Amino acid sequence: MSPLKPASVGAPLPAPPLPRPDQRWALFLDVDGCLLEFVDDPAAVVVSDSLRRLLQALHDRLDGALALVSGRAVHDLDRLFGRPSWALAGLHGYELRYDDGSHREIAVDPVAEARMREAVQALAARMDGVQLEDKHQAIALHCRRAPQRLPALLAAARALAADLPGYELQPGNLVVEFKPAGMDKGRVVEELMQRPPFAGRAPVYLGDDLTDEHAFAAVNRLGGLSVRIGMREPSQARFTLPSPDAVHAWLDQLRDALDTHEGVSIDATTGGGPSPCQP
Repeated sequence: MSPLKPASVGAPLPAPPLPRPDQRWALFLDVDGCLLEFVDDPAAVVVSDSLRRLLQALHDRLDGALALVSGRAVHDLDRLFGRPSWALAGLHGYELRYDDGSHREIAVDPVAEARMREAVQALAARMDGVQLEDKHQAIALHCRRAPQRLPALLAAARALAADLPGYELQPGNLVVEFKPAGMDKGRVVEELMQRPPFAGRAPVYLGDDLTDEHAFAAVNRLGGLSVRIGMREPSQARFTLPSPDAVHAWLDQLRDALDTHEGVSIDATTGGGPSPCQP
């Protein structure tokens, strides 16, 4: 996992601006907690047709420079979004399908994966209130149904992760995930930014969780916009939107701005007026 610089709690963050006519953006979107509300069972999430249409419209208006960057596997993103033509980064970047349909995946030692699976399944079995989400190469343990179990789950997971070579622990919103080491959302954003249709654009990343902090740091280094969804602090994000509903409203405004080239900012939190886009 790439190191993160310390984040600090500061003044309330502004809402993200919209692009000026002379700006070319590349849009990166987290899924759960950003595009979609959290639910107890991640497999029960449903994506509306209107959201699919909105993302497709943004993909077209950005000349293909749109990607979903998720902790879900690519096959699960296909299930939710109907095998879209957009770039999809799954398992925090461990697997990546480019917009041209080509695919890359980081190799994991099968012995290390088998050891991880056995150990994590045993941990889940002995912890009441913990739900196991099997992503094949990674496993997440959720405690949304029993949030009081989070401290015990974190402690047990950290102790276990220290004895799982090739894997690392990624905490999140009432979840811990054992994922292959060496990749995170920041690295996959940087990877995509090096090739068309993302290259030469300003990156804009929306995400809600600790897993997104790596992407915020990468986007900040690249001079883009980092947008935290919700009120989690501390964060390296420089802008915020309060909820997935606010994300949908802002994406609607972004689509309209790309159509009309009206680069104004609508502050979904405070109702503020125009503000310049920084990139």
